[in-house]
Amino acid sequence: MNHFTYKNNELYAEEVAVKEIVAKVGTPLYIYSHATLERHFKSMDDAFSSVPHTICYSMKANSNLAVLKTFANLGGGVDIVSGGELYRALQAAVDPRKIVYSGVGKKDDEIEFALKTGILMFNVESEEELDRLNEIAGRLRCKAGIAIRVNPDVDPETHPYITTGLKKAKFGINIERSLEQYKRAAGMANLEVIGIDCHIGSQLTKISPFVDAIRKLKRLVVSLAEAGIRLNYFDLGGGLGITYDEEAPPLPAEYGAAIVAETRDMGLHLLFEPGRNLVGNAGIMVGKCLYTKKGDEKNFVIVDAAMNDLARPSLYGSYHGIQAVRKDHEGSIVADIVGPICESGDFLAKDREMPRFRQGDLIAFMSAGAYGFAMSSNYNSRPRAAEVMVKGDTFAVVRERELLADLVKGETLPAFL
Repeated sequence: MNHFTYKNNELYAEEVAVKEIVAKVGTPLYIYSHATLERHFKSMDDAFSSVPHTICYSMKANSNLAVLKTFANLGGGVDIVSGGELYRALQAAVDPRKIVYSGVGKKDDEIEFALKTGILMFNVESEEELDRLNEIAGRLRCKAGIAIRVNPDVDPETHPYITTGLKKAKFGINIERSLEQYKRAAGMANLEVIGIDCHIGSQLTKISPFVDAIRKLKRLVVSLAEAGIRLNYFDLGGGLGITYDEEAPPLPAEYGAAIVAETRDMGLHLLFEPGRNLVGNAGIMVGKCLYTKKGDEKNFVIVDAAMNDLARPSLYGSYHGIQAVRKDHEGSIVADIVGPICESGDFLAKDREMPRFRQGDLIAFMSAGAYGFAMSSNYNSRPRAAEVMVKGDTFAVVRERELLADLVKGETLPAFL
């Protein structure tokens, strides 16, 4: 249960009617269910209760402070990919010793920030990054805990844009070169080699690619031990998918059982970086129908939300379920749902059967908690949407809607104009 259900034909988020939230906050709008966030985190955490582990939420999926604090309160850490994400995590009181830093392009100031903060470890993605980390840690007179992100060349069978573990990917160090780089890192004065990391992709719906990756990395861990390099942490990344349409990904319990069976004999503390799996189905985006339009070949429902608010359909061709906030429509129609942006790619659904929406109707775009607001922009000078969190029968605005004045914040007209 994801706590977005109908009562008397009205869509509710937990115990609050969506129309009541819209009446006070407006549209477009993101709504997150606290109960769903909590349930998803606990399901993942419980799946590994038999072994030492930490759930480090991949906050790129949704970096709202209220979401981060929800997981921190449950004992979670975070996986970050920028200095900005580190700043956000600290604002939400995430324990620095539960923060891992991934990403191929860490800048000097970001590395310094993370070292001074005392994060658990850096997931190193290139040979040159090892050198840079060693240099900066030496300058700061500290040691950087590191894992090497090993690229195991495993096909996760997902969308090519979110496949990260193949040889051609920009991420990580190829498994054939990893042993050499581990030995090099172990000899650096300012690095502490404490872990191994891999992340093969996102929105995976099968367990077998995870198992294949683990088996490859286990052989590397044995080789490291033979070379005198003993690890403490095995970071298995994230990537477990969710249901958007007809996908049937394994449940966390199934995933956990398979991973524990493969790793129990390693004696390492497991780290996980779930993102979409925790937040995807915990959020919806709500828009309002502005107009309907019958074209020569297509029907269009024009809404006040757009590709700048929810980029996934135009970026990946992704599917989001469409639900009427109030079920009172006669019949259905096949149409495109499009936004106000001046791009042919500005669509939220294409050639979909949906209720026969009318002007003023509220429309919920489901499974929008991951990579929804986080990927939004001000394209076409559109203020970004508000965000709300619901808990039981109450709700709070956890990000105010941007104002027009916010669009030019930080801009100045030079004296020569």
